[in-house]
Amino acid sequence: MKKLVDDVRLIFKCCCLYYQDGLGQQEICQRLGISRPTVSRMLSLGRERGIVRIELRNPDNEMFGQMEQDMEKTFHLQEVVIVQSSPLQQEKQEETRSQTDIGRAALQFLSRILNDGDYVGVSMGLTVRNVVQSDYLIDERIPCTFVPLVGGIGESRLEIHSNYLVQKFASRFGGECVQFFLPAVLSHKEVLEAILKESMIQRVFKLYRKLDVAVLGIGIPHTESSTIFRTGYVDHDILERFSRMKAVGDIALRYFDIQGNTEPFDDFNERVAGIPLDQLKKVPRRIGIAGGIQKSEAVLGAIRGGYINILITDIDCAKRMMELEREG
Repeated sequence: MKKLVDDVRLIFKCCCLYYQDGLGQQEICQRLGISRPTVSRMLSLGRERGIVRIELRNPDNEMFGQMEQDMEKTFHLQEVVIVQSSPLQQEKQEETRSQTDIGRAALQFLSRILNDGDYVGVSMGLTVRNVVQSDYLIDERIPCTFVPLVGGIGESRLEIHSNYLVQKFASRFGGECVQFFLPAVLSHKEVLEAILKESMIQRVFKLYRKLDVAVLGIGIPHTESSTIFRTGYVDHDILERFSRMKAVGDIALRYFDIQGNTEPFDDFNERVAGIPLDQLKKVPRRIGIAGGIQKSEAVLGAIRGGYINILITDIDCAKRMMELEREG
């Protein structure tokens, strides 16, 4: 005799009575003539088999809707997604609620816009790591090819390097990835130019011309939060010098000022093994991901430089950006 819990029709009916009609489990027992444990098991099976999908609506999304539209118009962006900021200041930025919410929102956004066969560029850093590690459930496979936007060899913090991150994205979405086995920053411009002539490296650079989406963390030149500093590609003295030269941020490891200008930092930027910025600007969807007041100038510079055209951020960063824009 077939078990009741294998009866898909009965599972569906049980879930309808519970979730749509609002009946309690005991009422369903009486209505369907089955035991309370059977009802409980069927409700669980309804979720496991995808018969029921539970969506939590965040009231913040309703609250921030107008501001998202205002920022899209003000900064000429394709789309802006704003999440709540963390009410607590914690020592480790990557563990704040804001960073968790941003990561979840970014993964949800990617699940919506990615299509089968897309090529997706991935930069490096804690923010991008938080995205791929977020607890958002991807319930459908989207077979994309994930491509590192910068080289991925380093002696520390391997979990924030591009090569590691593209593997994680491919695993989450059921896609594929390629690897870019080259240090992200070379010792001299001439060394990089010579290496880039190698056929295996050229294969990666050819993929940059096929990108549909780029996932970009936005860094700042502060030792306590700089990804480049943590990986050892720059030291304290370089960051101090760049700060004096009015660097506000970096994207794909290239530094820029608040107007998005990279020229003052060419001595460093030209040694970065990764997607050329002029090629990055041609990617149809360039998603900048960053949160916190401390990132506001960096995000503004990234927008003004044309490096991103989609923004996922928190309300503190968003408000400060609008203030900076009004101040001119």
